[in-house]
Amino acid sequence: MSQSAKPPVTPRPAATVIILRDGAEGIEVFMVVRHHEIDFASGALVYPGGKVDEQDSDPRWARFATIPAEVPAPAYWVAAARETFEEAGLLLARNPERAGHLVLPERAHAIVERYQKPLNAGELSFCDVVERENLVLATDLMVHFAHWITPVGMPKRFDTQFFLVAAPMEQAGAHDGSESVEGIWVRPQQAIEDAEAGRRTLVNATRMNLQKLARSLTVRDAVQAARASRVVTVLPQVQHLPDGSRLIRIPEEAGYGASEVHVPAHIRPSMRG
Repeated sequence: MSQSAKPPVTPRPAATVIILRDGAEGIEVFMVVRHHEIDFASGALVYPGGKVDEQDSDPRWARFATIPAEVPAPAYWVAAARETFEEAGLLLARNPERAGHLVLPERAHAIVERYQKPLNAGELSFCDVVERENLVLATDLMVHFAHWITPVGMPKRFDTQFFLVAAPMEQAGAHDGSESVEGIWVRPQQAIEDAEAGRRTLVNATRMNLQKLARSLTVRDAVQAARASRVVTVLPQVQHLPDGSRLIRIPEEAGYGASEVHVPAHIRPSMRG
């Protein structure tokens, strides 16, 4: 079979969390810089997230997470919370003993310090952490925001569900030092401008979701807009142009304000975002 006749790579399930807060100059999003030595999106500014793992379907999650039945599959919600903990040091969980209030920042920091490294080393699962600390995931604060599938023809493909965290997060976060090397709060428009000026790198899906977020002035606005919108799957159709740039076609009903986007040659293709 020739190179061109090979079947497309099957997308891997993945989850991404867009954590928002209200800043002095408008809405801000928590983002991390991917490590330069990893093989996916190295050096890029991305939202916390990653592949859906087998542990995200652990039957015990029925006791520790109340997940909407309609969309998407429960494992995506769990993966989003887990990757946020592993990659950004943020704990999206409630304490049943405190009438369901979010875990206090001080306790969240202690839990991150205690479990983040052994979790990343595979010594225990995220479900183990939640069970030991008598917590429940705060999935009620997560809003389904977008669904992107990496274009056909890419060597690595992801089927990614994006979630908004529907509440300001007071936890400072602590990046894990392996997958991510820097965690920052940034206004969506500022992140876009930094990328245009060459100070940051954004993959395509990240950029377009930042553009959508930039329409909202507050976290409440962004959450209300997401709840009121229908999530339409985006599987970009890519046309490579002679100058090295790309023309990307996406469904107009996905709500990004355009059905065609011209991407300059220096902007890397979108994978997970």
